[in-house]
Amino acid sequence: MLENDVKKVLFSEEEIRQRCKALGEQITKDYNEMGKVPLLVALLKGSVPFLCELMKYIDLPIEVDFMIVSSYDGTESVGEVHVVKDLSRSIRGTSILIVEDIVDTGRTLHSISNLLLHKGASDVKIVSLLDKPERRVVDVTVDYAGFPCPNEFVIGFGLDFNEKYRNLGYVGVLKEELYK
Repeated sequence: MLENDVKKVLFSEEEIRQRCKALGEQITKDYNEMGKVPLLVALLKGSVPFLCELMKYIDLPIEVDFMIVSSYDGTESVGEVHVVKDLSRSIRGTSILIVEDIVDTGRTLHSISNLLLHKGASDVKIVSLLDKPERRVVDVTVDYAGFPCPNEFVIGFGLDFNEKYRNLGYVGVLKEELYK
């Protein structure tokens, strides 16, 4: 059982659902006030459960696209961001809302935000399920943050360790003996 590998649950499925509802309502309000409709750019693979839950509560005619970027080796961010799969359409003049599972060092989002602006996006904002500001090494603004995250190794709701645990319906802390 996957649950046996979890030290503790940080955010339950219900807490995540409620937070996604609040984020979706705020995003709807803000983009309506700006007179824009965002293209949601989900960073695969971890953001998929968050994207699916969040977009149910965004009352705008959104579009969705995906990117695969890599900056981790096991539990550590390696500092280099590689685009494995780019967007499938032009974004010139498009308002982008990057959907991410967790913002840690900020390197990935800083690089991807700059890349999207360079490709002609009119603006780039970030929504993340989890935010670890104490681990930042690059200045990046999370416009919509789900939950502040302690400096622990978290899994579940899309977050993984070596591709496992993404399917947990909640966010939990992985027992240290499993990754040390």
